Amino acid sequence: MRTASIQRDTLETQISLTIDLDGRGKSSVSTGCGFLDHMLTLFARHGRFDLTVSCNGDHQVDDHHTVEDVGICLGTAFREALGDLKGICRYGSTTLPMDETLILSAVDISGRSMLRYTASIPTEKVGTFDTELAEEFWTAFARCAGITLHIRQLDGTNSHHIIEGMFKSVARSLRAAVAIDQDFRDEIPSTKGVLG
Repeated sequence: MRTASIQRDTLETQISLTIDLDGRGKSSVSTGCGFLDHMLTLFARHGRFDLTVSCNGDHQVDDHHTVEDVGICLGTAFREALGDLKGICRYGSTTLPMDETLILSAVDISGRSMLRYTASIPTEKVGTFDTELAEEFWTAFARCAGITLHIRQLDGTNSHHIIEGMFKSVARSLRAAVAIDQDFRDEIPSTKGVLG
């Protein structure tokens, strides 16, 4: 079973998160940030990951600590759930349309943390969510998951659609990357023999 459970307790957030990479897309998410809940729910669905997230954060400050720390926990859980990395396809990419928006994401489960993020989100907020936090989330996720992640906005004018397109696209790219290649299920997908 490729699963992981993470508990993170700081003076800013208290987070409990579990993930099953071989799930069916079921989720139970409560972070105190409605837009983030929506993004994580569709992330689980499109990635076919079973995901539970509970977070109590310092929302009286803003949503920054909650969003970043949930990204940290999700990335850490991905890394743990992947185990020894044997047999994974390693790479995945998705170009995802959502109405006027077009988002490209590409993933390499490389063991090396890197985010390239190219997006122009036209508004500062979606509801009460600060749109700059989308990049903070993916930075934390990629760093803690130990992956190379590219996110590129190819088109789009609606801030909600742009961020939602990111979460859906990355979920589908990760779904492809974590899939087991049955022909090579006992091999590390690298000529070096290690990922990292």
